[in-house]
Amino acid sequence: MSRLLTLALALSATGAHAQAPTVRIYRNLTLQRGDGSEAILDASIVVRGDAITYAGPSAGAPAPTGAEIVELEDGAVATPGLVAVGAPIGLVEIDLEAGTRDHETEDEAADSVRAAFTAAEGYNPDSTLIPVTRLGGVTAAVSTPTGGLISGVSAYVHLGEVREPADLVGTVRNAAAALHVDLGDGGIAAEEGTMPTALSRFREVLEDAKLYGTQRRAYDRRGLREMRVSRLDLERLQPALAGDVPVVVSVSRAADILRVLAIAEEFGLDLILSGAEEGWRVAQAIAAAEVPVIVQPLTNLPSTFRRLGSRYDNAKLLHDAGVTLILATSGAHDLRNLRQEAGNAVRFGLPAEVALQAVTQTPAARFGPRERGTPPHTLASGARADLVVWSGDPFEMSTRPLHIVIGGEPQPLTSRQTELRDRYRQLP
Repeated sequence: MSRLLTLALALSATGAHAQAPTVRIYRNLTLQRGDGSEAILDASIVVRGDAITYAGPSAGAPAPTGAEIVELEDGAVATPGLVAVGAPIGLVEIDLEAGTRDHETEDEAADSVRAAFTAAEGYNPDSTLIPVTRLGGVTAAVSTPTGGLISGVSAYVHLGEVREPADLVGTVRNAAAALHVDLGDGGIAAEEGTMPTALSRFREVLEDAKLYGTQRRAYDRRGLREMRVSRLDLERLQPALAGDVPVVVSVSRAADILRVLAIAEEFGLDLILSGAEEGWRVAQAIAAAEVPVIVQPLTNLPSTFRRLGSRYDNAKLLHDAGVTLILATSGAHDLRNLRQEAGNAVRFGLPAEVALQAVTQTPAARFGPRERGTPPHTLASGARADLVVWSGDPFEMSTRPLHIVIGGEPQPLTSRQTELRDRYRQLP
């Protein structure tokens, strides 16, 4: 445990006395577990402390003495909290203000290989963007660095309200969620502006890191060939080469996707594709490689020459081929729109239960903490209590969250935006 976390925990415990965990029962709802299974009507959820102890038909629900009963109106739906991926949430406040951007270096001449850049070391749990995102039903996120060819390491964070000193560091649940590589226009521009130079540089970095991993002593005494990668970057690349940390590669064009699949196989990477706007064209190859794909369903325009094959039903076609999906939206300021993206994937043919799983259980299982014996981010007994109770179908835009629970703690249904609205609504 780090000194910072130890200090925060000690501060939060000062003067505190052990208390029995609170028990809450959410009744009269439709239960959607988020694991691809069918919904359960007339269900109840029992939350004790930070865990779910029961989730199923109301007829079989326990009724612990002293439990707080939350009786819901007809039509309420419970789902796991949504998990947003691929944006620098907590690393940026105002895009046009350099002092609020911690997701990438401001030095245009900086090295394009930034594997040692770690989102967890810059994450701000007090960001004003977090309550706004949370009101979209998002309870966790993969805070992701940007820039360069290899952007750095993301962090899996929960978006609960900061209430105690321990929350300032305890919100980071996996400090090494994934290593991120950009083979889109930004990453290519950082490597002389062509895909061949970007791919060759990527291979060179992996080869250097592989050599370093077996020859550390020789490296320390300068007994290896010259490398264009710093020692810290080489160290941070070791878990990726060992398959312990996923490698998320942003790539769009079908032919380039095949090239990335070949590199991942060569170096034994735990690959996740991101973007993959032309993924539908090589869906069978992706499925055969058992590689998940992060898709933004509303990306359908040929915004660059590498995305000429973009189409709305990309997610549906990938799913039909047997590809595991993670659905995403873009930008730290727009993560609240994640359910709208998922709803549009359903509109273009993706089964609703698959869409829900693609924004809950699947991203949590891929990027979240490795907790043995605990169901990964689903509404089941033993799972961590991260859930949202909605007024109706979560993929309908008229639906709103009635209750948001993170780690068993009910969250406020307010943000800076709602507070400003309420303040100025009262003016004459």
